[in-house]
Amino acid sequence: MSEHTYKIVELVGSSKESSDDAIRNAITKAGESIKHMRWFQVVETRGYIDNDNVAYWQVTIKVGFTVGE
Repeated sequence: MSEHTYKIVELVGSSKESSDDAIRNAITKAGESIKHMRWFQVVETRGYIDNDNVAYWQVTIKVGFTVGE
């Protein structure tokens, strides 16, 4: 593995389906403007309740991407 320098951004993704989909949605959308993403870390998971049911999930993640490539 070569040496890299990373920058970290924090994102919040949401989904009506699952926390995994919320993560995927955040990474997919970020990929439109952030290049060379390498890893993510889940920071927080939360949800919204409506009429005694889970209405949607929100997941906060930190995404690391390489700089200088």
